[in-house]
Amino acid sequence: MEKDIEAGVELTASSFHSDGAETAGLSLQGVDAVDVVVQNLCLRIDISPTGFSALKASLTKKTSVAQDYKTIINNVNAHMTCGSLTAIIGGSGSGKTSLLNSMSHRMSGGRLKSTGTVLYNGDPKLTRIRSAYVMQQDILLPSLTVRETLLYAAELRLPPPTTSDERRRVVEDVILELGLKDCANTRIGNSIHKGCSGGEKRRTSLGVQMLANPSVLFLDEVTTGLDATSAFQLIRTLKMLARKGRTIVVTIHQPRSEIWGLFDRLLLLTGGSPVYSGSVAKCIPYFEDLGYALPPFVNPAEFLIDLVAVDTRSTELEATSSVRVESLKQSWNDYLKGEALQSEEKGPSGLSDPQTHTVPNNHRSSLSRQVRVLTARTLKVTVRDPLGVAASLVEATVMAVVMGWIFLSLDGSLSGIRSKEGALYSAASLQSYLILLFEVYRLTLDIELFDREHGEGVVGVASFLISRRLARIFVEDIPVPLIFSVIFYFMAGFRPVASQFLVFLAITLLCHYIAVSFATVCIAVSRTFAGASLIANMGYTIQSLGCGYFVQSNQIPVYVRWLKWTAYIFYAFGALAANEFVGHTTDPAGQFYDCPVGGGAANPACKQYTGQYVMESLGFPSEWVTRPIIILLAFVISFYLGAGLILQYYKAGIGIPRVQKTDQDYSAGKEKMMTRSLDDVRAVYLWLEGYSLDIQTRSYMWWKAARDISILKPITANFEPGVLNVIMGPSGSGKTSLLNAITGRLHSSMMTNYHTQGKILFNGASPSDAVVRSICAYVCQDDSSLLPGLTVRENLHFAAGLRLPTSLTRQEKIRRAEAVLLKMGLRDCADNIVGSDVVKGISGGEKRRVTIAIQILTEPRVLMLDEPTSGLDAFTACSIIDVLRGLADEGRTLILTVHQPRSDLFKHYGNVLLLARGGSPVYAGKGSLMLPHFASLGFTCPTTTNPADFALDLITVDLQHSTREAASREKVRSLVADWEESHPPSARATSHIDTPAELGSLSRAMTPFHIAFPLLLRRSLINFRRNPPSIIARTTQGLSLAIILTLFFAPIKSDYYSVQTRLGFIQEFSSLYFVGMLQNVAVSEYKTLLFLPKNASDAWRKQVYPDEKEVFYREHDDHAYSIEAFFLQYTLAEVPFEVLTGLLWAILTVLAAGLPRTVSLFFVVAFNAFAIVSCGESVGIIFNTLVSHTGFAVSLTSTVMSLAMVMGGIMSLDIPSFLQAWNHLSPIKWSMGGLAPYSLHGVVFTCTDFQRLQGGECPINSGEDALRLYRLDGDAKLNVMALGLCVVGYRALAYGILKARRTKWGWKGRSGKGKREEERE
Repeated sequence: MEKDIEAGVELTASSFHSDGAETAGLSLQGVDAVDVVVQNLCLRIDISPTGFSALKASLTKKTSVAQDYKTIINNVNAHMTCGSLTAIIGGSGSGKTSLLNSMSHRMSGGRLKSTGTVLYNGDPKLTRIRSAYVMQQDILLPSLTVRETLLYAAELRLPPPTTSDERRRVVEDVILELGLKDCANTRIGNSIHKGCSGGEKRRTSLGVQMLANPSVLFLDEVTTGLDATSAFQLIRTLKMLARKGRTIVVTIHQPRSEIWGLFDRLLLLTGGSPVYSGSVAKCIPYFEDLGYALPPFVNPAEFLIDLVAVDTRSTELEATSSVRVESLKQSWNDYLKGEALQSEEKGPSGLSDPQTHTVPNNHRSSLSRQVRVLTARTLKVTVRDPLGVAASLVEATVMAVVMGWIFLSLDGSLSGIRSKEGALYSAASLQSYLILLFEVYRLTLDIELFDREHGEGVVGVASFLISRRLARIFVEDIPVPLIFSVIFYFMAGFRPVASQFLVFLAITLLCHYIAVSFATVCIAVSRTFAGASLIANMGYTIQSLGCGYFVQSNQIPVYVRWLKWTAYIFYAFGALAANEFVGHTTDPAGQFYDCPVGGGAANPACKQYTGQYVMESLGFPSEWVTRPIIILLAFVISFYLGAGLILQYYKAGIGIPRVQKTDQDYSAGKEKMMTRSLDDVRAVYLWLEGYSLDIQTRSYMWWKAARDISILKPITANFEPGVLNVIMGPSGSGKTSLLNAITGRLHSSMMTNYHTQGKILFNGASPSDAVVRSICAYVCQDDSSLLPGLTVRENLHFAAGLRLPTSLTRQEKIRRAEAVLLKMGLRDCADNIVGSDVVKGISGGEKRRVTIAIQILTEPRVLMLDEPTSGLDAFTACSIIDVLRGLADEGRTLILTVHQPRSDLFKHYGNVLLLARGGSPVYAGKGSLMLPHFASLGFTCPTTTNPADFALDLITVDLQHSTREAASREKVRSLVADWEESHPPSARATSHIDTPAELGSLSRAMTPFHIAFPLLLRRSLINFRRNPPSIIARTTQGLSLAIILTLFFAPIKSDYYSVQTRLGFIQEFSSLYFVGMLQNVAVSEYKTLLFLPKNASDAWRKQVYPDEKEVFYREHDDHAYSIEAFFLQYTLAEVPFEVLTGLLWAILTVLAAGLPRTVSLFFVVAFNAFAIVSCGESVGIIFNTLVSHTGFAVSLTSTVMSLAMVMGGIMSLDIPSFLQAWNHLSPIKWSMGGLAPYSLHGVVFTCTDFQRLQGGECPINSGEDALRLYRLDGDAKLNVMALGLCVVGYRALAYGILKARRTKWGWKGRSGKGKREEERE
């Protein structure tokens, strides 16, 4: 049925063809016709244990573990003709995405076994046609607007002869066609800086691929996260593109009934096996012939998904449905055998037959064009990230100023000469190391987009590498080395000779480029920050040890001495030393410093004060400036060539996680609910009275004015117990913001202020935050609050212990958890682990049930759920709604947001709040009265249309076509105005409401520390114990560093050169500072390098403290337990690994490297290693809590740690008094002050005749002489005690900052109930 748009009803699928002239607005060029044929495609995955699990299994079973395979795709045959739109549907775990990835050649991994073929016009090579793939994840640059994103995509995907005007016209057409007009100038945004909604990002991703103008377009769950109207409009656009000769294949979860009519072909899967593949028109008749007729007024897609799903709600239903599914599989196999000799089906009418030859994909832009476009895009992204730019510029300035202060105006004394060596080493290594770490982090964000564009043939490796440096050459690459050199060089007191300064600047610039090029190599090998930073740190450790500063280059053991020639820091440090000590002078003895006796350089007593002597003591040749600079330039070129080769040939595909043998949801329908009268429970009625929400955002660039954004217009609505209260609206209507506001989870900050008006009332009152937290529970869109290493039962048991009142005994809490487990139908999966992206656990529907189960443990009277059915198939979504209905029947007030509701669920909606884009209410009242309300306004819902879809269509502005936009916009405006006029805020009827004071009795106290702490500790240890790679990762990083140090330093000798070696060895203990920080930030990612197959590492992006912090934030928002319980649990869980690191470090450094083998030194070394790692983790906690921008946090943390290393007492001997005072806060100072006396006491040094002074004595005779020279002859025991105080103090500071952050620094500007409390006062 077709209605006039001005009458208020969107054009339906049936009117699509008649509207073709108007919808065919995209000005894309024609494409080559391509037929896609899938023949006997099978995909199996090896699920046998690997790595540590395989070793454990073989040891347990005393036999080798046999390979075990799980079938993902089983004998799929399909024919997708050119000009057709094909849908792949099925329940969760049916293999839809796996099939799409196999067809698009995106599956890789050594555990995969694939048979069968996929042909494109008879050719198995996908590269010979033009194809595009829209993934489930939106990989977009957050700082670009929608229009800019599409314009840059058009520049890359539509090269000449397409003109600039044509590209802009195509982009504007795409914006209109995808309904992106209202957000075209909105930045994409991310979790920190809000921008486009999820649906808008989804459509932008599709727009990017549409601009490639492909012959074959694959789309994976393209409508997930979209509201029903946006989903329909998007599929309608795909239909239009298909009619122009493209072959489009899409997987879809919950298609609305109008979408069904847009599909040409259908592939129906269950458990990886096909039960139908062919024309949509023949699908329903096919199943009718099998005895499964489509009931009237039922969505065909939902009918088919329910038909092929195994119903586990009871043993009888499971057996019956299993037999039905097996019968359907067999029927289809029999049908295929009968049709085997038939000819290919004819394509859609009006289309010519596809070409029998393939056309190579030769539409790639030239290198120069790619470089130009990518440079412009990267420059814009860089400039729009002020914290990112500031991170590098501020880091260079701070490092230069503080290090210049540390080495301020160095004199020519022996201690001054030693300090000059430390200053030159710092300039050569530490500055470039900080750039290395920051560039590694930044590349982890950019590499995903490169992998996608490179895989699509849009961007080449060379253009990617060149453009990154061209874009930043005047923003970072030149300013950073220049700022550092100008400040540091002259503050340190190096000679003010222009030629000498220019050499210093040139070397610093080359070190900067080496750092960024080496970072690219690290990312090319491992796409994760932790993996790449591990490579970077190991490489840097070898570099620093081989450079000749910590251990004299000729003293390095012969079996690793050759490594110095591969260390770029060796050449940089050597060139800087030659430039300072022997350069720019004609004296063969080099520069002469402040010898206290006369006679000049010819006096043997002044030998130590000559530049030539210094160079020999460092093990460098005299003429060592020009050649190192040339070699450094070769390093830059070599690293970039190496990175380019790895990026070109080491493809980043889709990894395969470890899976269980079944994906079946065994929980559906097994809920045990109990209907209760509202008179028997403490029901809570919730009102919104003229409630509105505005956000004021500030920019990091202070000169920009703050922006005011209206999120919710004044809303008056009520939500009742015992029914489903549903909030619906298109993307950007403020549904999630409303839920966050009701639960008080919107908190103002320095950059964002929330302003509210109106009231949110519970039983007519504005209760305190504590009461609201007690009576309300909030289920977020994701299930990230579940710990993946725990079973379902364990998650519930621990949640019960942490959330239920102390008046209950432990056994009573367990019984409550078991009752909820049974109520939610989770009994059959109770002992299965939850799982993650790497280790497959329970199904998506079961995870959603567990999340809900945890929230209802405390019997909350109000339960709010944000998109509880998003990402679930129609059958699973229906089972979740059944669960929610049962919870509502128990007297709870349930409020949920819904995007794409099933047609048969609307009748269960008790109250509906309908919001238009921009947060304007269009309807708020009984669900049963919604359609009569719109009918009274002249908008009647057809009897065959899903009421929810009808309502969403009605309030959505059609941005696809300018001729209809004005009419639809006016229609929505009039609907909003009609509702405002007919339903002004009115007095509430309160006669039937319970006494508001009763809400106070529902207040739930936070679980006491003495109960929460042991539970949290036990939960954390269980979760960690079930992740053996993380355990190995935590112990191997410090162990690896100790092994490398031992290789370079053992055996430590007692000659004159070994003075520098011994002190350099002690200085290297400070590297553990970074080990602690990196373990805190991202250690668990290291397991990807150890145990997962190629390309699987990208699937696991888990960080230790940030990840646990997010779980804690969720549970703390639920008022489960205190900050103190979490923090002490986290600290004690770390201690065993820190102690183990200390002991392993002591064994290798004391016993193997050759330090004095005394009991006291062994335990001093072990304690120092433990303390430095612990302080490093504390610093990581501090900056991760303070700074939400991870890149800025990493850069800032690394800068602070590097300065602490420089001021440790070995690299700089004369620190200004002010910095010396600050240095008392550094654990490195106390560590050096404690380690040096213990390790050098009683050591006697020898020297050669050349090294002896005029009187025949050695420059340094004993360890005590060395301690006095380096001013480390203080009280060793006092220094060790001070280090212990640093451990406690740093952790206490980290706790204080976390406490302040969670209490919002005393900030009272929070929205919601905090605001209402102020009003009440």
